[in-house]
Amino acid sequence: MNPNFVPALALLCNALIWGLSWWPLRLMFDAGLHPLWATTLMFALIATAMLLLRPAARQRLLRTPGLWLLMLTAGMTNVAFNWAITIGDVVRVVLLFYLMPAWAVLLAWRFLGERPSGWALARLLLAFAGVALVLWPAGGGMQHLAADFSLADALAVLGGFMFAANNVLLLRLRSEPTQARVLAMFAGGAVAGLAVAGASHALGLVPGLPAPGAAWLVPVLAWAAVLVLANWALQFGATRLPSGTTSLVMLSEILFATASSVLADAASPTTATWAGGVLIVLAALLAAVQRRE
Repeated sequence: MNPNFVPALALLCNALIWGLSWWPLRLMFDAGLHPLWATTLMFALIATAMLLLRPAARQRLLRTPGLWLLMLTAGMTNVAFNWAITIGDVVRVVLLFYLMPAWAVLLAWRFLGERPSGWALARLLLAFAGVALVLWPAGGGMQHLAADFSLADALAVLGGFMFAANNVLLLRLRSEPTQARVLAMFAGGAVAGLAVAGASHALGLVPGLPAPGAAWLVPVLAWAAVLVLANWALQFGATRLPSGTTSLVMLSEILFATASSVLADAASPTTATWAGGVLIVLAALLAAVQRRE
């Protein structure tokens, strides 16, 4: 058997879980649990378990300011993505979120001193041209662009930017123990989720935490367990394969999200969305291939 088969399968499992994440989040939302509260509860459960089982990781997190910044970026990534995927068109949200490789080029240039090559700048143009097509209003014209730019769109773009920042930070913190980094990311989801949920509720933007009920408690507990599996699969696969191969495999998340949401009538992509999606995926694909080489 090819030694890369099992790690690649683990990464596919991770991509499948995140590609289908819109479904349990919408189940919870329909049961009265806003995705901000859902994110807070799920990540708090996992972070609490890690704090109890991995005290060394807790001490490392408290002593390392860089991990606090990782908490922020990871937390805002999950808050923005989970909120967007629940209220928006799934295909549109996933495509805008996958601007991440484009943001990564700019962030690595600014914070890691990695000056982009001509090919990297070409990928940036390709990706942002794709975004323009995805966001282009059905009625056409620049005057309709702002009106058609929804909260879900803004959250998806923010989530992708934060995910790129998260990945840049992971590179800078690669000498830190894995358990400390994982704890920071799950704790960040809990803290950022609670902060944004509390502030949004105080402003009247989202409802409060509903009364306990099996309709939302069961999906929260079940999906928290699935997220632990997804994280394990990512750690297992990404540490055994070249980063370029990992990026290529993870692009399958777009396929899983698109196919499942279209089949379930949770997305209605237009021709412009499909065209823009091709450009965004092509830019991400070229970045992954170059990284692999």
